[in-house]
Amino acid sequence: MTNKNERQLNEPLFSNFIQGYWRMAEWGMTAQQRLSFIKQHLELGVTSVDHAPVYGASACESLFGEALHLQPSIRDELTIISKCGIVGGKEVNGTSQVAYYDSRASHILASVEGSLQRLGIEQLDVLLIHRPDLLMDADEINCAFEQLHQTGKVKHFGVSNFSKDEFSLLQSRVEFPLITNQIEINPLHTDAIEDGTLAQLQQHRVRPMAWSCLAGGDIYNSTSEQAHRVRETLNVLKQELNADSIDQVIYAWLMRLPTRPALLLGTGKIERVKTAVAAEQLQLTHEQWYRLLEASKGHGVA
Repeated sequence: MTNKNERQLNEPLFSNFIQGYWRMAEWGMTAQQRLSFIKQHLELGVTSVDHAPVYGASACESLFGEALHLQPSIRDELTIISKCGIVGGKEVNGTSQVAYYDSRASHILASVEGSLQRLGIEQLDVLLIHRPDLLMDADEINCAFEQLHQTGKVKHFGVSNFSKDEFSLLQSRVEFPLITNQIEINPLHTDAIEDGTLAQLQQHRVRPMAWSCLAGGDIYNSTSEQAHRVRETLNVLKQELNADSIDQVIYAWLMRLPTRPALLLGTGKIERVKTAVAAEQLQLTHEQWYRLLEASKGHGVA
């Protein structure tokens, strides 16, 4: 098993914010506009990008690949993340099949080949198992990871949406250090903060990625009592911190976590990326951080 020092030396350097491309097919950009967007967020220090074959039914990886093809040299400035394991529902010979998770070696290997072809690159910097497969054979995944690493097709491996027990199981069988767990964390969804998921990652010095930082828009749109409390507190904190938006307060709240999660952005508007990156200058006190947690929970910790 790789020791701690080797883990630190081998980890990819995730940028504090990761540009997510799951909605790229909806942005209506030309290939040149897509390239310009990539170059703009690179200039802001957002060097990591997040993909998956299921995003846009594979279209998003292809659209990104078309943009990279216009200026292949920028590939070296990027940390490219993709995933495997979700098989969408489809019709086969007139029969409908349900969606399912697949972590068999054959699926992992085929999924990586497809991603590399669509992205137009020779190696993924990071491959994540997208969702925990209830039929997961950890030894079989290890075999697939070994083959992908030996052939130079994947540099690092991780998981997404895994519980702490699922993470421990896979890490016990995989010879490579799992370098991240991409999980949902936001002020409306704090499970990972409280159920031991982040504690386990901190124990093993693994930096998580946080997805749905703005709760899929529910921070703004939900009519629940929880969302109302959170919005009210966010607006007070915005004034106290002299922030430009409540988005920035949320990002600062997440960055205050000791695991220093890399935060995923889903926007295709560079101004919103700039606003997010500016949140790195904000610093919440312990009291301010717990005040937002209390708003989320509806009760204090005492």
